[in-house]
Amino acid sequence: MLYCCRLLYFCGMNWSELISNMRLGQEVRHPTRYDDRSEFKRDYDRLIFSSPFRRLQNKTQVFPLPGSVFVHNRLTHSLEVASVGQSLGNDVARILTERHPVLKGGLFEEIGTITATACLAHDMGNPPFGHSGERAIRSFFTEGEGASLEAELPRKLWADITHFEGNANAFRLLTHRFNGRREGGFVMTYTTLASIVKYPYSSLAAPPDGKFGFFSEEEHLYERIADKLGIRRLSFREEPAVYSRHPLVYLVEAADDICYEIMDLEDAYKLKILSYEEAVSLLMNFFDEEARDRMRRRIEEEGISDTNEQVGYLRARVIGRLTNLCTEAFVENEEAILRGDSVPALIKLIPETERKAYAELSSVSRTKIYKSKPVLDIELSGYKIMETLMEQMTAAAVHPDRFYSQQLISRVSSQYDIRAKDLGTRILAVLDYISGMTDVYALDVYQKISGISLPIV
Repeated sequence: MLYCCRLLYFCGMNWSELISNMRLGQEVRHPTRYDDRSEFKRDYDRLIFSSPFRRLQNKTQVFPLPGSVFVHNRLTHSLEVASVGQSLGNDVARILTERHPVLKGGLFEEIGTITATACLAHDMGNPPFGHSGERAIRSFFTEGEGASLEAELPRKLWADITHFEGNANAFRLLTHRFNGRREGGFVMTYTTLASIVKYPYSSLAAPPDGKFGFFSEEEHLYERIADKLGIRRLSFREEPAVYSRHPLVYLVEAADDICYEIMDLEDAYKLKILSYEEAVSLLMNFFDEEARDRMRRRIEEEGISDTNEQVGYLRARVIGRLTNLCTEAFVENEEAILRGDSVPALIKLIPETERKAYAELSSVSRTKIYKSKPVLDIELSGYKIMETLMEQMTAAAVHPDRFYSQQLISRVSSQYDIRAKDLGTRILAVLDYISGMTDVYALDVYQKISGISLPIV
């Protein structure tokens, strides 16, 4: 027992602090319980039944939203990531409770649910049209008409909006007090919230690619969560906030990495961007020859003659394999992760054979899938739609007394502070409003304010 305790407290973070069911906004109040669900299961259910989560069904994952062939959207992607995250968390909990018996019977055993919940939330802050939408927002302030606002906005806010990032926006969505709502947003547990912050630093510390974890308005909330959970701060208090990752972030990231690449390949095959031979070859690369022979025999014995089902079977085997390997990578690097070291993504720590297969799949995705005509078309269209929405709505926020501005502002829900006295608050309200749109709604608003379509009564 003494050995186990020493492992939990070596030079850094410890599991007993990291897994907490305290809720943001309810630190001193405990609501009445009507069932036996754990606090982390309540987090999961709260997201599943929320409107922002439901809207993910109409947000692009990679390919255009379905026509005759159904492909993944942000909702199906998030559900699949949550499924893999649940498996990763459960497997890690099983192994580490055997290694550290002191963890048995406590909150640590619920990390599968925590990881799954964080996976559900990881894309909730993404604007319409995916990465193209993110780029359109950033470019509006760095290259477009929004660049003229730099002198009028606080330095921290300017860094936030010129580095606009879906991950940071997800933390804002879950924690921000929108127009009179209580502090805490969704009132999630501290550990669930910490588990979605993939880049635990402010926009002032963001690298050139723009990734960061929380807006300046929510920085104090992340600091409160980090202090409570014992997450290491790597910068001095007077410097831009930089923290170590919460350990469960590695599991959320791994689940996303696994699903993103593998499921995109299956979609690309269904859309005939990749041939059957290409898809099968890329999936078979994850296994040695003996395992490949076993899978071929299984396909033949089970009578799986449909090529879509064959690709689906191989996809499932690859996901299972990568899930096991990422679990092993996390367990092997537990000490370094708890120290707060800069540990690579788990997908980069798997054995060489599978790592090379994943790298080849990623390379094909970049060259043949993400540069394919359907993907480029949706990115170009999405960028133009987002650019127009940003131009029109920001102009309305900057000049709210104009007639046309008042007309636009009247379309915005009262939950957004677009009528606030402070310009920075109004600009953030524009971002909250636009980033919360679905692709279909963004297109509809774009067509109406551009005069392309008229409402039919």
